[in-house]
Amino acid sequence: MTDRTPSPLDEVADAYVETLVDLSPMTATVLGVPGRDHELDDFSPAGLAAQAAAARAALREVSQTEIVDDVDRVTSAAMSERLGLAVELFEAGEDYADLNNIASPLQNIRDIFDLTPTATDGDWENVAARMGAVPAAVDGYIESLRAAFDGGPAPAVRQVDIGIAQAEELAGEGSFWSTFSASAEVSDDLAKHLRSSAEVARRAYGRLAEALREFAPRAPIADGVGRERYERLSRRFLGAAIDLDETYEWGREELARIVAEQESVAAQLYGAGTTPEEAMRRLDADTTRQLHGTAALQRWMQETADAAVEALSGEHFDIAEPLRKLECRIAPTQNGGIYYTGPADDFSRPGRMWWSVPPGVTDFGTWREKTTVYHEGVPGHHLQIAQATYVADTLNRWRRNICWVSGHGEGWALYAERLMEQLGFLDDPGDRMGMLDAQRMRAARVVLDIGVHLGKPCPEEWGGGTWDADKAWPFLRSNVNMAEGFVRFELDRYLGWPGQAPAYKVGQRLWEQARDEAAAGAGDAFDLREFHRRALNLGSVGLDVLRDALAAQ
Repeated sequence: MTDRTPSPLDEVADAYVETLVDLSPMTATVLGVPGRDHELDDFSPAGLAAQAAAARAALREVSQTEIVDDVDRVTSAAMSERLGLAVELFEAGEDYADLNNIASPLQNIRDIFDLTPTATDGDWENVAARMGAVPAAVDGYIESLRAAFDGGPAPAVRQVDIGIAQAEELAGEGSFWSTFSASAEVSDDLAKHLRSSAEVARRAYGRLAEALREFAPRAPIADGVGRERYERLSRRFLGAAIDLDETYEWGREELARIVAEQESVAAQLYGAGTTPEEAMRRLDADTTRQLHGTAALQRWMQETADAAVEALSGEHFDIAEPLRKLECRIAPTQNGGIYYTGPADDFSRPGRMWWSVPPGVTDFGTWREKTTVYHEGVPGHHLQIAQATYVADTLNRWRRNICWVSGHGEGWALYAERLMEQLGFLDDPGDRMGMLDAQRMRAARVVLDIGVHLGKPCPEEWGGGTWDADKAWPFLRSNVNMAEGFVRFELDRYLGWPGQAPAYKVGQRLWEQARDEAAAGAGDAFDLREFHRRALNLGSVGLDVLRDALAAQ
């Protein structure tokens, strides 16, 4: 903690956050800012233009505001990079073409209701009003998609077809809107209001499905977006400009190296000639590596996380007392995700790791998931996000609450997994196989994503010619040890969200390069704990900004 006085640039950054909250009620809900939970964002061309205008105005203020210290220097660089790219993407038409299977307005309009408070009758009144706002949000979104199909770029037909299916599901009789509104224990009048609002939300998604069917004949057949678009979109997720051709070749080499590591560990586990796939099947069947029931899973998560905090604190990381509490919980949802939520600004609510267990799943393999605990907990997302909260007197609201760069955040979490292996926490060969399994999937995504979207030559073993979705499918199935439905969803995600999936592994690479550069510069005086402290105290920034900031310290 420091006694730093907020600077004029901090005031600019904080004012921009207020503008974002004003323009985006959904952002207000995510940040826990009260008073906007009854509204939704404006996804129309006018709404998107207002967001871009706010970014331009903030950029001008940043450029005109005096830099008073090193904190300001990073803030200026980070805001210039993030806001400048946001304007660039808007002017290129990318914001109008926002449609994929996981993180576009189609899903976001529905998903914000998972975060909307429901504790009181007043909260449920807000829910009813917000559901009543769905038609305007959907209609604005349709207007923006129409602009994309009229002027380009436009989403590929695969994403349009997926969007039709998802919109039709949300328009169905027993869809989320109906079940969510029916779950409220409220007065008869409010229940009636909720049912009415759910009906208008349901009909709005029916209109979205109809609009997407209208757009489908004009949608591009090819999934790949091409080099020019991919270079922009890759920077969105990395905050860095990379050599895509070199990164593609590195991805192939990294994948081969990880497979070789897996083969070595498989032989260590079960003897020469054992394939990684056979070793993982036998690990799944090993009763000594199984947990039964969610209560046992929760206890194991907590014990593993607590042990990591105890072992790493003061040795490889500075972990302040408020950060030493990490709660591991079973999530109330049942979609299979594992995720982290950060602490309150005053740490009255600690950071939490959540496991959303699908219905009927009662057995869990510790060999697969120990690396996941390190990824989501310590030294992964918990240490990263909670540390930024802890240094709130140094980082303004934009840097703490708004600036999140996938390559920085997810790259750090993968860096944390590998670091734990290097520090000896994954010496058990089963646990190490679990880490390698996760790393293999992330490396495969680098090859697939860049290969398909840039139209790279496809290796003969995967069909030759040019990479496309048909060749990507068997490649992904061979490198991802998960259920077919999950792998299919993941492939659709990569095809429709260019540049996002590689950001994890490429981010890890850039984090490791930053550490190695710092070590080479310091020589025998290099202190890993000090490197981690300096890096995490910067908060989430683009990876080019991270490297420059670390080099300047």
